[in-house]
Amino acid sequence: MRIIGIDPGLRCLGWGVIEADGPRLRHIANGQCLSGTGDLATRLLALHVQLTEVIARHAPEMAAVEQTFVNRDGVATLKLGQARGIAMLVPAQAGLSVAEYAPNAVKKTVVGVGHAEKRQVEHMVRLQLPGCDPVGPDAADALAIAICHAFHAQTAGRLAQAIGAAS
Repeated sequence: MRIIGIDPGLRCLGWGVIEADGPRLRHIANGQCLSGTGDLATRLLALHVQLTEVIARHAPEMAAVEQTFVNRDGVATLKLGQARGIAMLVPAQAGLSVAEYAPNAVKKTVVGVGHAEKRQVEHMVRLQLPGCDPVGPDAADALAIAICHAFHAQTAGRLAQAIGAAS
């Protein structure tokens, strides 16, 4: 199963693609979509175009996006929400199911601690995906989101099998 993880951001949207074969995970690619400068609509379009190209190039079967947290700056939160809309729209346009995970759930799954620091997340991503070199913290976070989804999808699959066998 090929999974793309997406860490939404208006300036920098991180992405990471992995393959999960049972418990084995393999790094495929990672990167960042940069929106540049200009008006909001132009920046959102830049993210849309770049992420569409990433999905076309790497052909994931599933997508996972980090949920937005609300901070004190309402305007910044709204802009982040619009970038997150792009992060959810593009995979949906490609026909992918899109899962959502809270930041603490991703950290708990990948690091074992729900309030882990970015440095710890990147370290665990490198351990779980040997040879992986994230291009930045947003790409490392995106890979962590993909790892989180792989774990949860496998767990759900095993649960469904167990329920089916018990019926």
